[in-house]
Amino acid sequence: MSTSLPARRPPIEDYALIGDMQTAALVSQDGSMDWLCLPRFDRPAVFAALLGTPEHGTWRIAPTGTADGEPVTKRRYLVDSLVLESVWRTPAGSARVTDFMPPRHGAPQVIRIVEGISGRVAMTSALRPRPGYGRVGPWIHPVDGRVIAEAGADALWLDSPVEQREKDGVIVSSFAVGAGASVAFLLTWGSSHGAAPEVSDPVAALDATLAFWRNWTAQCSYHGPDREAVIRSAITLKALTYAPSGGIVAAPTTSLPEAIGGSRNWDYRYTWLRDASTTLAALLGTGFRQEAGAWRKWLLRAVAGDPEKLQIMYDVTGERDLRGWELPWLPGYEGSAPVRVGNAAADQLQLDVYGEVVETLYLAHRGGVAHCGNTAVLHRRLIEGLAERWREPDEGIWEIRGERRHFVHSKVMAWVAVDRTIRLAEAGALDVDLVALMELREAIHHEVCEKGFDPVRNTFTQSYGSAELDAALLLIPRVGFLPADDPRVVGTVDAVRRELSSPDGFVRRYATHGAVAGVDGLAGDEGAFVLCSFWMVDALALTGRLFEARQLFDRLLTVRSDLGLLAEEYDPVAGRQLGNFPQAFSHMGLNESALLLQRLGAGVPVVAEAALTAVGV
Repeated sequence: MSTSLPARRPPIEDYALIGDMQTAALVSQDGSMDWLCLPRFDRPAVFAALLGTPEHGTWRIAPTGTADGEPVTKRRYLVDSLVLESVWRTPAGSARVTDFMPPRHGAPQVIRIVEGISGRVAMTSALRPRPGYGRVGPWIHPVDGRVIAEAGADALWLDSPVEQREKDGVIVSSFAVGAGASVAFLLTWGSSHGAAPEVSDPVAALDATLAFWRNWTAQCSYHGPDREAVIRSAITLKALTYAPSGGIVAAPTTSLPEAIGGSRNWDYRYTWLRDASTTLAALLGTGFRQEAGAWRKWLLRAVAGDPEKLQIMYDVTGERDLRGWELPWLPGYEGSAPVRVGNAAADQLQLDVYGEVVETLYLAHRGGVAHCGNTAVLHRRLIEGLAERWREPDEGIWEIRGERRHFVHSKVMAWVAVDRTIRLAEAGALDVDLVALMELREAIHHEVCEKGFDPVRNTFTQSYGSAELDAALLLIPRVGFLPADDPRVVGTVDAVRRELSSPDGFVRRYATHGAVAGVDGLAGDEGAFVLCSFWMVDALALTGRLFEARQLFDRLLTVRSDLGLLAEEYDPVAGRQLGNFPQAFSHMGLNESALLLQRLGAGVPVVAEAALTAVGV
């Protein structure tokens, strides 16, 4: 392999995801593992080449002499799993590399198995560990026939039957595989002051990993069109869960840009109440219920006894302190700086979160997850807090850095929170003052229709009194705030389509203005938002334009990567994915739209009583 540095990083969509439901790694098409945080999603990366260069940490396994950036011949996920298989074909023969992370029962581990298919192929493994987000060069030395890279409290143990040598901070192995032969590499994280981790059996670990994922996907209740895409999205959503706590990260990466070279780069390795709630709604809609119970326990722990101080996000264990900083030694993906760790938006007020949380509790109850006493207490206190705050301006779903506004979507989701609480109470699952809540629901509805609607343009607007539009308005019929055939709903869908959609139908969140700061308080532009584009699919379908909805859905499927993965955004001009990757929001949107199209296509009436799931449970 060449030791020269590539001029640019691979396209975001060229990366594959592997993970163990506590952290995740990204592997590019050239066999290079360029992102891995250990021991969990939000801890410092030991491979950070994704946001810099190979000098910032990477691990490539490829045929000897293969140029950096040269892609594998073909790759795929093994059926219904998160196990990646890459095949190299060379003049000397063919070889297969299988990458995976076993579901964790001890120390976190990455396993890469190289197998000969035909001929005899010379291979090279070059592992450059760089803890501390690519900043620290570790002490690499042998211990009892193993190689260890130590830096501070972290230790990485590399085990393989082939010879390993250290050269300039890189652990290199050169070997050859013939047909039927295999060589495994096991990279295990541990504490530098702890005992050495045990060496696993790589074949047994592979079998157990495949069994886990296939047993899990067997629960899927969706059997409609594009089932393979739905399964892949469900697996991706499951991979973004933090198994010990039930928390769900928005994405496993930080600072992948919303525009190449721009500064709209954020850390998504945390649990947003909104993202986690919508992810669970999508999983519930496709038959996966266990995650809902785990998330509810996480919610109770995170919010604790103080729901009045509800944050919009927490870390994966429920910690509240997410203060951010920048990493100046990393140049950013294709020069998109700064690289950020932490997220200052944690302290924002986003009223829509109440709606998404209560909606998920409602869906979980309908799905058979009983409303426990502790949840009922939390639920009542959330609604009490919302009743006091719903008239306040907020930063909204898009976490604006500008002045707070009365965002229409926030008020609509406040209405959802009250409406779903009333439904639970009517079902006997919650003891509340129904009369007071019905009056509150009506008050919110009246104010939104009076102050958030522009009768001249026949559209709801982004915020009270504004002229701007917002793709989140497309959710109005989905949440049941107004019927889908209401002229105000149809007018809003048409206005968003006209003003925020590209010619291909991809939808932006809201208008941006280049170098001039917009409503979000930020300068710069961004790509089309994948989730908003799926919202348009739903809005078109609900307003009777099923054929157009199906066309847009099919178009969105084509922008997925070759492995079926989606980032946060898509640039329809450059034809590439943007933003953190893979993104829970995007895969949730795909599955929600698939469920809705399936039901409408079958002629089944859809009652718009669920904000974030098309078919309920």
